[in-house]
Amino acid sequence: MYTPNQYKNEDIKEIKEFIRQNSFGILVNQVDGKPWATHIPLELDTDENGEDIIISHIAKANPQWQSFSDTSEVLCIFNGPHSYVSSSWYQAEEVPTWNYIAVHVYGTLRIIEEQAVIASMHKLVDKYEQNSECPISIDKLSPKTMRQVKGVVGFQIQITDIQATKKLSQGREEDHPRIIEELEKQDPRAIAVAKAMKIKRTK
Repeated sequence: MYTPNQYKNEDIKEIKEFIRQNSFGILVNQVDGKPWATHIPLELDTDENGEDIIISHIAKANPQWQSFSDTSEVLCIFNGPHSYVSSSWYQAEEVPTWNYIAVHVYGTLRIIEEQAVIASMHKLVDKYEQNSECPISIDKLSPKTMRQVKGVVGFQIQITDIQATKKLSQGREEDHPRIIEELEKQDPRAIAVAKAMKIKRTK
């Protein structure tokens, strides 16, 4: 991912938390010589050695998994808040731009056994059900329902590289108060960018 130096985020603790909070990502690999992408939850976890991994599953009907290889590299894309930034909010004339936060994770993928898939589903469901008024649990689903696990392919990705971009109007600090003020008048994504800018200004 192209990232100018002033936009690079190398705070690994912050990056991991970003992935946890924005884990519905995009898995990209090559299928028959062409890029193939699937939108799925990509959960940050650790393996038996305490190493960071990404774990997930896709439908067997999705041909992407047939090109999975222990040696080829895959890409996981995690997108955060983003927003158009009008140059009318600057003190001096300039072109408009876009502020955004994104993380790319590269790694090697291996298919995992059914029990490991079910264990990962437990974690996934528990994570997203915790704020539900009537949370469900994998433990309480019937054997008939759980037979759907036969229709997915589970995998884990051993991370080889992480590239993180946090483009929040760096270099235009004198314009930050106005940019934040204007972003806070926009949609929820823009408001989230304004919040990220405020946090960065306090560090």
